[in-house]
Amino acid sequence: MRVGVVGAGGKMGREVCRTVLARPGQELVAALDPRHRGADLAQLVGVDTGGLEVADDLEELTAAGVEVVVDFSRLEAARRTLAFCAEVGIHAVVGTTGFTAGDLEEMGQRFAGPAAGAPNCIVAANFAIGAVLMMRFAELAAPFFDGAEIVESHHDGKLDAPSGTAMRTAERMAVARADAGAGAFPPDRTETSLLDGARGGAGPAGVRVHSVRLPGLVAHQEVVLGAVGQSLTIRHDSYDRASFMDGVALAVEAVATRPGLTLGLEPLLGL
Repeated sequence: MRVGVVGAGGKMGREVCRTVLARPGQELVAALDPRHRGADLAQLVGVDTGGLEVADDLEELTAAGVEVVVDFSRLEAARRTLAFCAEVGIHAVVGTTGFTAGDLEEMGQRFAGPAAGAPNCIVAANFAIGAVLMMRFAELAAPFFDGAEIVESHHDGKLDAPSGTAMRTAERMAVARADAGAGAFPPDRTETSLLDGARGGAGPAGVRVHSVRLPGLVAHQEVVLGAVGQSLTIRHDSYDRASFMDGVALAVEAVATRPGLTLGLEPLLGL
């Protein structure tokens, strides 16, 4: 599998490059990042890359014969990359966050499958297997409690808030409650806020979502559910970006067999 990485100079991009280089059956043939154009990729990732240089032109993906693009870039760049991949027939695995419902609808149209030769796309808010399970557990628990809040914590360089994982968690909890006939959680009873945003943001089904941004963090989330006389806390912590790489590798290996647009790793894990 010939792989290209977009956003290769970022922290996640570098980790993806190292993973692809070490993964049997995957070959890193292109690395794109306009911030590091012309750089020796080996100097960025700390391992031998066979002399691969960082490029900044999407045409490099076709010139290198890329079969799957892994995108961990910024939102606007990712939009351009996905439009290009859909047009030229390159599968895409996307970890960039911040996409709107309109973006996802457009992706579904671009990566329409299952026509012969049509490219496919997997978009995941979180590639850590533990985080996927955390979302699943929260979804299972949501119909049985009377309130829920999500606290997500990330490094101070993260550009979007709340995180894609937090929003995806709240959306799945809302659907689970609706399917169970439970409806939205009761409204927040707070009448006075001394600081704007003290109660977080109101997400789907009334789930309050709080975002923390601090140096030293990587990616952390807890879902706290409450009912009379009890509470349940479901927490996942990623202490190192390596925690996402098994999920990325799984998506790269599976994308060619998943027609159209796939949201999340759950279908790949049978969840």
